[in-house]
This record gives sequence, structure tokens and C-alpha cells, in this order.
Amino acid sequence: MLEHGGNLQQAAQQYGRPLTDWLDVSTGINPQHYPIPALAPALFQRLPPATDTLHVAARTYYGCQHVLACAGSQAALQLLPTLRAPCRVAMPRTMYQEHAHAWQRAGHQVQFFEQTPDSDTLNQSDVLLVCNPNNPTGHVYHPDTLLDWHAQLVARGGWLVVDEAFMDSTPQHSLASHTGQAGLWVLRSLGKFFGLAGLRVGFLLGEPTALAHVESLLGPWTITGPSQMVASQALADHGWQQQMRGHLPAQSRQLAQVLSQHGLKPAGGTDLFQYVLHPASRELQQALAKEGIWTRYFESPSALRFGLPPANDWSRLAQALHHVTQQLSDSQL
Repeated sequence: MLEHGGNLQQAAQQYGRPLTDWLDVSTGINPQHYPIPALAPALFQRLPPATDTLHVAARTYYGCQHVLACAGSQAALQLLPTLRAPCRVAMPRTMYQEHAHAWQRAGHQVQFFEQTPDSDTLNQSDVLLVCNPNNPTGHVYHPDTLLDWHAQLVARGGWLVVDEAFMDSTPQHSLASHTGQAGLWVLRSLGKFFGLAGLRVGFLLGEPTALAHVESLLGPWTITGPSQMVASQALADHGWQQQMRGHLPAQSRQLAQVLSQHGLKPAGGTDLFQYVLHPASRELQQALAKEGIWTRYFESPSALRFGLPPANDWSRLAQALHHVTQQLSDSQL
């Protein structure tokens, strides 16, 4: 099992602290989630409807012509590697680990690069996969660079796969409007920006014939009726989206400032999290856990990811950071 953020129940058991007594900043999920509307009981009694309404909302929101709803982008992530015979796949070494796991499990040869592939890596790869912005480093790839890589790959039957799970607050960097051409796949999710990870709604954007094949493999009723209704409303609510695009960057800057004030200057991040490289990150995670603060630990390179806290928990986070960084400093004297 790969380690993920959000594994709070595991932390509660490990540290003997009730679930209700934790501040969980281990994910990049917006703590100010899209408000859940009232749902008719009949939505829970009937089989899910066709996804036509949801697809219309998604096409409008993403600015693309072809989209397929799936049970979170994780479902598409796991399926894509099965659509190709074993081949050579390149991706950043520090990235969402499920990608490498899925391609390796399907028999592909995965080659890692640090942040940007060199010409040899690109020329020798059949598939290039990146997260944009990258999770957890926050690195952003310029759309022109990605389109140039795609052109090189597709010329020899290759693919470019871009996971845009954290793209919603910076849509100007998205490749969504370029999808529909061969060899270009884009993954999107309602889990992060909209804060609706529990709905399990994501989208695969790609060439229409290929999407139809994926749809046949996924089968019917992939998205529940309640999830379809909430997701469709969230995607169409431009006012809420614009509010978040102003609110989240300010919150992320505040988080970076709080961390820096305690000697934990971020090395990168997005509007939903900050990424801190630190040689004692494991000790920091454990010390913060004893204060009831749960973070996401990365072993190599040694780092922690901090998501945004809810509005009423900033002081708790700051106090815990002060306590544990002082403890760590004293222990190193």
C-alpha cells in the first residue's frame, strides 16, 4: 500500500488520539468546500442517470469538447496503463506515487527524471507523464513546453499524460482546451479545489474514440446520482469559483508565511498546499502528530507537505509549529 495524505484514522490509532481531536493538513483538499445543496431522497433510491448533464457542465467548465466522467481521476489513472502494450514511461521522481505504481503494475518500464526530462529521456520514451502543478513540489510546466513534448511524442505514436488535479485555481496553465487530439490525455478532479473528494468525481479528457473505448471498459453507473447533481452544480457556479480563485492564493501565502516564521520556509507549493524540505521531516511529522496536527511525510527527498487549515485553526497550527520547532532546535544544541 502506498502512503497518502488523509490517512487520519491510521494516525489516530498510532498516536492514541480521537479522530475529532486532530487538525488534518495532510491533504491538498480545500477546507472551504463547495456547499452541499439539499438532495432529494429519490436520488439515493434510483440508479444513477446518464452523465449527459454532468458532461455538459464539465465541457463548459474545462473549455474542451470531449470529456468522460469517472469515479475520481484515480479510476482513470489506473486504467490508462492498461490501454498500451508494455512500453517506456518517463515521469518525475518526486510526484504523486500512484502514477508510477499503476504503470509498473501493468508491466511498463518506468524511468524517472528530477523535474524536466532531458532530450535523451524524451526521445527514448513512449509515454511522458507529469502532474501540473506537480504534487508535491508545486512545479508548474508551461503549456507551450508541454505541447512541444506532445508533438514529439505523438509523431511516433506516443502519449503525453497530464494530471491537472491542482490546476483549477490557475486555469490559464491548463491543456484542457487542447485535448481531443491523439496522444494527449488530461486528468481533472473535483476533490481538491472544490473540496469534494468524497464525491469521487473526476474526468478524463482526450480524443473521442479513445474516450469511448475507456467508457466501455468502465461500464455503467460509474458516478452516483447524488454525486452527479452536486458536481454539475459546482462546475456551473462561476461566482463561487471566482471567489475561491481570490481566496485560496491569499490563504496559501499566509501558510507559507506561518511556516517561514518557524524556520520551515517552503521550497514550493500551490494555492492549496506548501512543500517543505527538511532533513528531520520524519521527526517533525511525529512531533506535530503528538500535538494533534497531521501532515504528509515524504521520505526522499525528506519533506513535509502542509495543506491549508480551516479558518478557525490557524492559531492552533502556529502554536504547534512553535512548540515542535523549539523542541527540535533544543534537541540539536
